[in-house]
Amino acid sequence: NHTGAHKINNCIGQVLLAKQMGKKRIIAETGAGMHGVATATVAARFGLPCVIYMGATDIERQQPNVFRMKLLGAEVIPVTSGTGTLKDAMNEALRDWV
Repeated sequence: NHTGAHKINNCIGQVLLAKQMGKKRIIAETGAGMHGVATATVAARFGLPCVIYMGATDIERQQPNVFRMKLLGAEVIPVTSGTGTLKDAMNEALRDWV
């Protein structure tokens, strides 16, 4: 359950903090996609655009979660650098943020 686990609680806090800081979008990374789905859910609920970085290798393995993120309005960006997994997705998300 992507929105019933602990991940959704963390995402709610992140989005509330982002809104308080006046941020206009949410940037996140995900491996298996569960954190991405939770982030996309909360961003959609609060009306913020959501960009999710996900390794190209992980995208191939986790198509149902990619579908859910896109269904919730998130832009899922495939990361092809390195091994195309979570580590590389984290690096790309940080590059976007700075």
